[in-house]
Amino acid sequence: MNKQWKFFWHVSVWTCLLSLFFFFVYSSNQVTLNYALVIVFVYGAVNIGLFYLNYLWLIPAYLDKKHYGRYIVAVMLTTIIVGLIKYGMKLMFEGALSGTKAEALTFWPYFISTLFSSLMFVFFSITLQFTIDWFLNERIQRDLENQRLNAELSFLKSQVNPHFLFNSLNSIYSLAYQRSETTPEAILKLSEIMRYMLYESNDNKVDLEKEVHYLQNYIDLQKIRFGHKAFVEFDVNGTIDNQRIAPLLLISFIENAFKHGVANDPQKPIKMQMNLQSGRLDFSVENKKHANNRDATGGIGLSNVKRRLNLLYPGKHSLVINEDELTYTCKLSISL
Repeated sequence: MNKQWKFFWHVSVWTCLLSLFFFFVYSSNQVTLNYALVIVFVYGAVNIGLFYLNYLWLIPAYLDKKHYGRYIVAVMLTTIIVGLIKYGMKLMFEGALSGTKAEALTFWPYFISTLFSSLMFVFFSITLQFTIDWFLNERIQRDLENQRLNAELSFLKSQVNPHFLFNSLNSIYSLAYQRSETTPEAILKLSEIMRYMLYESNDNKVDLEKEVHYLQNYIDLQKIRFGHKAFVEFDVNGTIDNQRIAPLLLISFIENAFKHGVANDPQKPIKMQMNLQSGRLDFSVENKKHANNRDATGGIGLSNVKRRLNLLYPGKHSLVINEDELTYTCKLSISL
């Protein structure tokens, strides 16, 4: 909040408080107008001055620096001086206070009563400062946490590209080694995929339509690799319009299906399905397992995407992974 707005809010709050107090004093106690004006606005100005003296000077000079003893002494001296000022004002405005309880009070009773009112405004200023400090600290902590999470997400996302590129280049190398005629088409698909990953997936969210197109390109690339022996089903149910999703979240599930699954069994094809309904995305992948499906390099795909899901969709996703001796199934639900 800039200084102009701070000044505006402080003036507005004090104006409202003094006006309400004036209405209360003047209407409920049946006093004269002069008495109400003196009590509310003259004494109010002194109390407000004490409030800001403590808020703008004593607290920053002593309390914020943990000079607690000096702060207590400074507050005591200040309230004593303010009490003497208020008693001097009592003598100055005897005409307006004539016939009231304030006029009847002698020095010590009057001085002690003003100490309590002064300490109350000191307490208000301390409370305000502590409240502001608490909110500032909370905001700083949130900013630091967001920076940490963004740095972690950037690191996790940076791992996706090399991981994907490594697997794709292995596939294209296999085609080139076999002197397959589909090698140029595979390279073109990889080029489209890398263009998306480099230039279109840098935002926190991307259009779901682009993400689905990216997944389809990857599936086509794998089909090229397997040739006519690939049996893959990819179905999208529901309407894709303006939904947005964190980029590169779903690719790890599809990668694992091709890497660890069996894609050349017509009886057990790799099945991928995406359902869209009421702002929710349900995505599932099912594949037949290889007899030996352990990743010798200890791949980072699923552990990466699990962490990203926890950071990007906390409390807004569910991931269920089931496997038996023959089948591996992943089911992911996200509230977009």
